[in-house]
Amino acid sequence: MSLGPYASFIVTSYALVAAVVLLLIIWIIADYRRQQGRLKEIEASGITRRSGRNAADIR
Repeated sequence: MSLGPYASFIVTSYALVAAVVLLLIIWIIADYRRQQGRLKEIEASGITRRSGRNAADIR
C-alpha cells in the first residue's frame, strides 16, 4: 500500500487524531471518577438527590 508523497502527513494526522481521542477518553474517565467521589461526599453529608425521592415526598 503506497500513500504517495503525502505519506508522512497522513500518518502524522492519524497519529495526532488517535492521541487526541485517547486523551479525551482518559479525561472523561477521570472526570467521571471525580464526579462519583463528589457525589459520595455530598450524600455522606446528608444531602440527598431529588431522583431518590418518592412521588409522595415531593408534595
